[in-house]
Amino acid sequence: MRLELDLVEAILDEVADADDAAQPPIGNDREMADAPVGHLGHQFADRVAGLAGDNVAGHDLELATWPSAEAQVAALSDDIAYNNHDIDDGLRAGLFSIADLADVPLVGPVFHGVAARYPGIEDSRLIHESIRRLIDRMVSDLIVETQSRLAASGVKSAGEVRALGAPVVAFSAEMRHNDRALKAFLFERMYRHCRVTQMSQQAHRVVHDLFARYLAEPQSLPSEWGRLAAGPDDPQNARVAADYLAGMTDRFALEEHRRLFGSCSPQ
Repeated sequence: MRLELDLVEAILDEVADADDAAQPPIGNDREMADAPVGHLGHQFADRVAGLAGDNVAGHDLELATWPSAEAQVAALSDDIAYNNHDIDDGLRAGLFSIADLADVPLVGPVFHGVAARYPGIEDSRLIHESIRRLIDRMVSDLIVETQSRLAASGVKSAGEVRALGAPVVAFSAEMRHNDRALKAFLFERMYRHCRVTQMSQQAHRVVHDLFARYLAEPQSLPSEWGRLAAGPDDPQNARVAADYLAGMTDRFALEEHRRLFGSCSPQ
C-alpha cells in the first residue's frame, strides 16, 4: 500500500512538473523567448556524447533490469504533458484544425463532447477545456492501471520493481492505443510539417555554428566561461561549450549567433 500511494503521488507530481516545463517544438516568438536551448541542444548531442564515456566507466548501471518506478512515472508523465501541449500548440500555430482531430481516438470525442455541452463556445476555451479533460483522462487511466499492476505483481520494494521484467507504471491497453494514435497524428501533421522542419534546420545551424565557434575560439565565450576552457580546438572546450549552450534560451542563442556571425540569419 505504501508503494502504491507513493507512486500515485509521484504520478500527480510528475505530470504537474512536466506540464509546467513542457515546451513546444515550434519557434514562434513566445517559444523562442521561453524554450530552453535543451530543445535545440538535441541537434548537437551526438557531437559531445563521447565525453560522457569516462563518467560511467566502472559503474554498474543495471541496464539489464527494468527502469525504476520513478523513471517509469517520469516517462509517461512527460508523454501526457508534452502530447497535450503539442495539441494546443499545433492548433494555435495553425498546423492543423479542431476538425482535423475528429478521427483521432480519445481526442476527437473529447473535443466533440465539450463542443456539444457548450454550444457556441469560443475555440480558445474549447481547446483549453478539452485539453484539461484529456490530461485528466490520461492521468486517471495511468493511476488505475498502475494500481492494478502493483496489486497483481505483489512487488514491495524498488528492487523488486526493477527485477520484475515488465513495467508497473503503464496505461491500459485502450489508452496505449489512444496514445499511439495521437503520436502518429502529431508526427504526421506537426513534427514533419514544413514550418517545423524549417525551424529545426535553423536550430541545427545556430547550435552547430555556436558550438564550432566556441570550440575553435574559446575567447568568444563570456569571461567566466572562457576561464574554464583550454586552448583553441582543445577537447575540453567541447564540454564547456556544451554546458554554456545548454543554459541558453532560444532567443539568446539567436542573439548570440547574430553577435558572432553578423545579421545574416542561419539557413
